[in-house]
Amino acid sequence: MNDCIFCKIANGEIPAEIIYTDDNITVFKDANPQAPVHVLVIPKQHYDSAIAVKDNSVFANLVAGAVKAAHDLGLDEKGYRMVINTGEQGGQTVNHIHLHLLAGRNLGWPPG
Repeated sequence: MNDCIFCKIANGEIPAEIIYTDDNITVFKDANPQAPVHVLVIPKQHYDSAIAVKDNSVFANLVAGAVKAAHDLGLDEKGYRMVINTGEQGGQTVNHIHLHLLAGRNLGWPPG
């Protein structure tokens, strides 16, 4: 998708602080962090939201990338949260599926 900011980040057209990348995903620091540690995990292939994903390996890649990033960032001991917002009421603001990895403070519940 030509105008998708996350596609442009994944393709290297827009700079971002990349944590990890492979053939399927890119992990980078969120530009508007909601916790001391806030990174996004995106598939390199464009999907508007979780609803558009028909291949479960996409979800597996997102979660595996988040777990790897959490480990690499030293978050294993104290813990972290993974969130996928879907649709307007779910809080999705960029129409490219992405997983939020949040950590570095106590995260309250319920979240919103």
